[in-house]
Amino acid sequence: MWSLAAAAGLGLVLGARHAFEPDHLAAVSTLVAERPRPRQAAALGALWGLGHTAALAVVGVALVIARAELAPAAERGFELVVAAMLIALGARAIALALREGRRGAARPHAHGGHTHVHAGALPHVHLGARSLALRPLVVGVIHGLAGSGALAALAMAEMPSTATALAYIALFGLGATVGMAAVSALAAASLGRLAPGAAAWRRVRIGSGSLAVALGVVWGALAIS
Repeated sequence: MWSLAAAAGLGLVLGARHAFEPDHLAAVSTLVAERPRPRQAAALGALWGLGHTAALAVVGVALVIARAELAPAAERGFELVVAAMLIALGARAIALALREGRRGAARPHAHGGHTHVHAGALPHVHLGARSLALRPLVVGVIHGLAGSGALAALAMAEMPSTATALAYIALFGLGATVGMAAVSALAAASLGRLAPGAAAWRRVRIGSGSLAVALGVVWGALAIS
């Protein structure tokens, strides 16, 4: 019989593995390809995880408590939104890489009294001396919505009680957040070594964008079929 600790442990492990799903990696790769440092990339991955967990908490937990299933039409709709998002992220990455040219677009700029440098003008808001990127948070929310129905169904099918199902979902979200933060930091560190120049990073951005667009087209086709 499942215990609360076993449910939580399984959720944590499977959540970390969930971060390596191809649509998640493709979406976050377009953000990491904007050349953040490993620590910044980890923050982007963690923000994706926060958005992902928030969507699971709202939809998945509601389904578990109500002992209900997400309608198939809603599942297909969420999958189509994921496909459209991947295509948009990929197209944006390609367009920015082509527009910025071989030298990139890293430059200092200020928001009020706070000045910092990064490549391009990422949409973000400032909280004191720190900035919070909005894009990975939104991307995580969309991914969480697309996976909430399946996760809730799995939790209800495998867990013997509502308490263990809720623990499973909570730790699943935490595992996904930690996993995505780790893989984002590793990707940024690896790319920093393999592509030290702006021209090489331009090719990385075009490649990651092309991959995201291709996966988005396939994802959408599968959702429709």
